[in-house]
Formats: sequence, C-alpha cells, structure tokens
Amino acid sequence: MGLALYRKYRSKSLDEIVGQSHVTALLRRAIDQGKIGHAYLLTGPKGVGKTSIARILAHEINQLPYSDESTHLDIIEIDAASNNSVEDVRSLRERVMIAPVSAKYKVYIIDEVHMLSKAAFNALLKTLEEPPAHIVFILATTDSDKLPATIISRVQRFNFRTITPADAATHLRMIADKESIAIDDDALTLIAEHGRGSFRDSIGLLDQLQNTTDGTVTRTLVEQILGLSDVATIEQLIDAYERNDLAAVVALIDESERRGTQPAVLAEQLISEIRRTITNRPHLIRLLDHLLEVARSSWPHIKLLTALTSDMPAVTVAVTAQPTVIPAKPEVTSPPTPVVVTPEPIVEEAPVKEASTQSPEPVKPTKKKSVAATASNVEFSWDAFLADVKETSSGAYTLLHACGYVLDGNRLTIYAGRKFAKTKLDAVVPMLSASLAHVGSNALEITITASAQPPKDRQTADILAIMGGGEEISL
Repeated sequence: MGLALYRKYRSKSLDEIVGQSHVTALLRRAIDQGKIGHAYLLTGPKGVGKTSIARILAHEINQLPYSDESTHLDIIEIDAASNNSVEDVRSLRERVMIAPVSAKYKVYIIDEVHMLSKAAFNALLKTLEEPPAHIVFILATTDSDKLPATIISRVQRFNFRTITPADAATHLRMIADKESIAIDDDALTLIAEHGRGSFRDSIGLLDQLQNTTDGTVTRTLVEQILGLSDVATIEQLIDAYERNDLAAVVALIDESERRGTQPAVLAEQLISEIRRTITNRPHLIRLLDHLLEVARSSWPHIKLLTALTSDMPAVTVAVTAQPTVIPAKPEVTSPPTPVVVTPEPIVEEAPVKEASTQSPEPVKPTKKKSVAATASNVEFSWDAFLADVKETSSGAYTLLHACGYVLDGNRLTIYAGRKFAKTKLDAVVPMLSASLAHVGSNALEITITASAQPPKDRQTADILAIMGGGEEISL
C-alpha cells in the first residue's frame, strides 16, 4: 500500500514548515537558547501544521532525530477526543511524576485539547501550575475559544495562520514535480483555493487527482471532480445579476444544479470571484453580503436564488413571467321587474343576459371557466396570498411573484413556467397552504405545474400554436 502524499511530505524539522514562519522562528530561537517552556498551546485551523510542529518540537527539545514513523518512550501523544474524562487526566497526573526513561524531558502532546471535560480541565490545571521540572506539555486545538481562561494563562500560546493559496500552490508544485504528476498551474491554483488554507486537504486532493487521467490534469478536470461550475458560468451569473435578468439567473442556476454543483458551492465560487474583482465592482458588496448567508441556510437553493434576485426591480420580474390575474367579483344584473329580496346570505353571481320582460324569473349564474373563481364561494386575493408568503419565506415569494395562476372552483393552479421553479415550490406546498389559510382561502387545493400559463383567449392560443409554442407576457 502506497503512503499518502500528505504523510510522505510531512515536514521533518522546523525549517521545513511552510507558511508559519512567525511560529517556527520563535520556537527555533528558544530551543537554541535553551529556554524551554513547561507548556505550549498551538491553536489554529485544521491542516496547517499544528500536530507536525508539536512532534518536531518534542523531538528537537530532546535533541532526538525525527521522522514520521519514529516513536520514543518519553514522547507521549494523547487524543483528548477519546481520553477526555477526569479519570484519564488523574491517571496522567500520576504518570508525569515518573522521570524520563532516556531523554532530558518527558513530553506530553495532547491533541484537540478543547475536547476535555470541565472536570478534566480542573484536574489538569494543578499540574500546569506546578509541573515537575522534567515535564513539557504541548497542547493543540482547532477551537481555543472552548479552553478555560485559567488554562490559557498558564501556557505559551502560538496562533497558526491559514495557508495562503500562493504558498499552497508553490508547495503543491514541488510535490507534483517530485512525484512526476502532470498538472497545469491553473489546476494547482484551483486545488490550493479549494483547500481553504489547509495543506493537508490540498495535498490530499492532489493525491486523489493524480490517477484520474493518463494525460495532464487540467483545471476543467478539477472542476468536474469537485462538482464546481466553470469560470464562464460564474461570470455569466454575475453579469445577469448586474443586468437584472431574472430569466438568465434562473436558467444558469438550473443548469449548474443539473451538472451537480451544490448551491453552497456555487455561492462560494461567486464569493471568491467577487472578492477577487471587488475593487472594480464595488456595487457587488451588497450581493457579497447576501451570498454569505447561503451556506448557513436550511434552504440553500432558495437562498441563492433570492441573493441573486433580491435587488431586482419588481417590473423586471413581471415582464419575464406570466401576468398576475386578480379575480374580480362578477356584477349582478337585476331583472326589470322589481323582486322581493329575502334576508338570505349574498351569493356572488356571474353576469347574465338581460331577462325577459314577459315572465321575470330569478337570475341563474352562467357556467364558464375563467381565471377567476367560477363555482366556488371561496374569497381569494393573489396579492394578499403573496404578501403572506413573503412574511414566511422570501425565497418562495420570489418564485411565486414570477408565476401565473388560474383559480377554477376550489382548485388553484400555479404555473411555475420552469421545472426548477416547480421543484422548489413543490417542496413548500405545506407552507403555501398555511398562507392560503391565513388569507381566508383554506378551502383551496393547490396544484403546481412546470408549464407556462395558457393564453386567456382562443386567438392568442391559435397564434402560439402556429408559431410552434411560446409564452404570453405583459409589457
């Protein structure tokens, strides 16, 4: 079994550590001067070299050679994630009193120290306050905020930085050349950016990609493996946002989703591109703020859509979608002969032809399909419905605002116009039903279709049929 690249190229000395010179320089000077502290705390994000430096430091203060496979009786590593009870720390306190076997110092490396329980921290505190002269503690954590202040005040703290993409790309190029991995610079830059400041993640990705092709690893291949959108799509999305082009935004998001790009990943790519060009596009700062919320949203696909459309004027949405039709109350035509009105509940009736003068009879409603309610006593207002939806979910409101609808009896048919919009609205039907209840139309049954709203008159329908299809809009 081959050795993973991140283990094969793990640094063996402080001089080989990349990107943490502010830490290694101080530690090197202290070792050269013989000023060894009794406890060190290494904090910072994952994959930046905390554990490597802890092992190197443990060996160098004892003047021992170090390799990734080396072990020594006087250098003990403890994983606080699985040894975090007060009993574990009490056992540790008993062992630290024993002198080193052969080295000058007995070194305890406690990784992910923030995982210790409160009682375990209290038990460790006494040992950190008055440690034996032959003991050195090296604590490492990715979450220093969880450490008690009493612990932090008794250690020498070193804060590690995320690795810059430039440093990561340079280091990856060195590894690729030594391993004879054919990969272009654009691909290495993308891998470095995707590593998010972690050497371990970046090198692990390079290890994964080296066997994906017999030729050169290109940026396009890396994008496909990582499920990223291409650069052209990112630029087109930003351009569509700047032009207030809702149709283009929806189409591009739909296409990216079809290719397997997750909304949070797409938002991250947009953030990266905007940050890179923000000095030339200061007007995108507001969009940047919206995009930061996508990854934290429980509905990232809807949040991404609203982020890219929230600043668009309402008229743009109306033009690119079906016109909203508000059902009107039909007028009631009274017969010429006076009639006696009984105190019965008022029933809305559709317009009828003029009644005969020979034998006045009660007027009957005509049966006719319409965009308004026909055979239903349900009161319904599309605008009131939209307003209630907006208070619950701005994402669903944005989608509905671009939809047409038909109310036929007790059935409310919503024409989403696109498969993407239908899929998103299908997921929130219970919420839409609740909004109908809020506006007094709880008797309505919702049906959502991906097709566009059919024309309201026969002539328009015939024209669209001749043209091979199309969509009716209002200008």
